Amino acid sequence: MTTTLSDMINEVSMNLSGYTLTQDRATHLTAAVTTTTSTIASPLILSLGSTDNVGKGVVEIDEELLFVDNYDRVSNTATVSPFGRGYLGTTAATHTSESKVTISPTFPRFSIKRAINDTIKGLSGILFAADTTTITYSSAVSTYRLPTTGNSLGIRNILSVAYESVGPSKEWIPIRSWRLDSNANATSFTSEQTISIYDMITSGRTIQIVYSKDPTAFTSNSEVFTTQTGLPESCRDLVITGSIYRLLANLDPARAAMVSAQADETDSKRPYGSSQSLTRQIYALYTQRLAEEVKSQQNRYPIRVHYSL
Repeated sequence: MTTTLSDMINEVSMNLSGYTLTQDRATHLTAAVTTTTSTIASPLILSLGSTDNVGKGVVEIDEELLFVDNYDRVSNTATVSPFGRGYLGTTAATHTSESKVTISPTFPRFSIKRAINDTIKGLSGILFAADTTTITYSSAVSTYRLPTTGNSLGIRNILSVAYESVGPSKEWIPIRSWRLDSNANATSFTSEQTISIYDMITSGRTIQIVYSKDPTAFTSNSEVFTTQTGLPESCRDLVITGSIYRLLANLDPARAAMVSAQADETDSKRPYGSSQSLTRQIYALYTQRLAEEVKSQQNRYPIRVHYSL
């Protein structure tokens, strides 16, 4: 089973809500939202399945936050403020009928998505994504251009280099003498990353280079975790745990749920800041899993001795 960004957002959301302990109030659209604006002259009016829990404030549809200025419980509609589309940095978008409308979401999907990407980016320098590329050796050339990722240098380090042996053995023979240059001449090599091969190899042989690179953040909800990030599937729960502690670190759940007249009484049982112990516990779990993944990568890609001129 493949895990997409959408799956990970749902899992983080479930873990944050305790599955059934805390649930955000929600309803649905009864008519599609076909515009991305809401003006004084032409305000966006949301047609909802119910307005029983709707009030003036923020609602979430898909991954967009909207600010509701007023509502009508008779017609089950809500009017969006002129500044209410794409609220708090989200992207204004169209929405289909029957889309879920979450009222005052504790953890918006936009924030969860950003926390997941921040966690992936934060793994750079600690964990790496492994990839391979091949070049064809020429006895007249010793230095070869390495691939890039977009406009940035794609390779952090080279893990191993081997060439395909001559004959039917199908053996890949390790190359012992090579050098990585991450600041190559930009005029001669457009990627500014090159590898120089100094072993004696038969011209025309294929050389395979296994290299490490930084994990890549998600750009769309349909992207598969292992394919997009380059990290193994075992890192999925690590990213989810890291996302949870990032979100909890900036929010005190003991106070976030207090929307009733009994807030003061509940505060005496769960004082402000009590959630920090939970945040520390989750961070400790994240640190433990991170150490396990670092050890796993070290075992899978041991340091190989090579000579560099």
